[in-house]
Amino acid sequence: MSSSALPPHDQEMTLVQHLLELRNSMTKGILAILVAFLALFPFANELYTYISEPLTRFLPAGTSMIATGVASPFLTPFKLSLVLGVYVAMPVLLYQAWRFIAPALYSHEKQLVAPILFFSSFLFYAGGAFAFYVVFPLVFGFLSTTAPHGVTIATDISLYLDFVIKMFFAFGVAFEVPVVVVILILTGMVSAEKLTHARPYIIVAAFIIGMLLTPPDVVSQTMLAVPMWLLYETGVIVGAYVKKRRDKAKDLREAKEAKSETGEKQTSGEAKTSATTASAAAASTFTPNPVPDDIEFDDRYADQIDSLEEDEDWDNAFDEIDAEFQALEEDYKKRQNDESPQNSDGQDEPQNEAKDDASEEKPKS
Repeated sequence: MSSSALPPHDQEMTLVQHLLELRNSMTKGILAILVAFLALFPFANELYTYISEPLTRFLPAGTSMIATGVASPFLTPFKLSLVLGVYVAMPVLLYQAWRFIAPALYSHEKQLVAPILFFSSFLFYAGGAFAFYVVFPLVFGFLSTTAPHGVTIATDISLYLDFVIKMFFAFGVAFEVPVVVVILILTGMVSAEKLTHARPYIIVAAFIIGMLLTPPDVVSQTMLAVPMWLLYETGVIVGAYVKKRRDKAKDLREAKEAKSETGEKQTSGEAKTSATTASAAAASTFTPNPVPDDIEFDDRYADQIDSLEEDEDWDNAFDEIDAEFQALEEDYKKRQNDESPQNSDGQDEPQNEAKDDASEEKPKS
């Protein structure tokens, strides 16, 4: 990477420096997850009871969840604590990711980091809360009514936790759509008009994603696709508004800069004009100091003043004489050039006559 491609006041980092920075960011992220895990693990069983409440409320009377694995009673709450640790440490992980890429960003790009971090964390948690408090009751209520007659619902605790984790992260990531849309608009990668025209394709894509990330039922698929589409529309509106404000602020700033430059040029021009006027006024108002009457001048060379004027007249006369001589010389050279062809013809004729006389005298002898 050339130095010209780097942001201002930044220097290019070597590969080793990048790797060291990546190691530090990953280490801090892992430490944040470990701290959250250690804080949550003592309450692992209580947390699992709370997480399983959307399902247990729809279980038939006298039934409960089961553990089919030997180590499931221990590993499932352990896994829940670890996943919740990642969930809780998500703001720290996002911050470390930004900190790693921050040296490659310009100052106006770094201004977007704080809002993006805040809304990314908020929307991620909002997606999980929406899944737990809205989607889970509807999904489990629908699925519990579809069981065939004579079939007892007894869900395994490990399989239920896997389902919950999948749904949490699916809805958390899906709720990040506005952030992605706003970033695309602000960076100029795509305009708000193009995203508006792509609305039909976005709706179809939202339902496809809902089909892939949710259980095979229409309720959960719709509950994921519809919020994704609405959040997409929200991102387009917010991105277009912020882009318009940023462009307007940029135009005002450029106008102020142009105005300041014009003012500086006018000020410098006025300063030059005032200086010229002042110098001219000083020259026009300049009066020599009066000569005192008691000073006597030396008049011994006063007669040479008239001789200076005579010398100027003689100079003019000599210039006229030089011009006449040059004209005569040019006329003389021109006449010589005109006479040179005639002389060459005259010299050829006597030579031809001499040759004829010599040829006539040879037979006589």
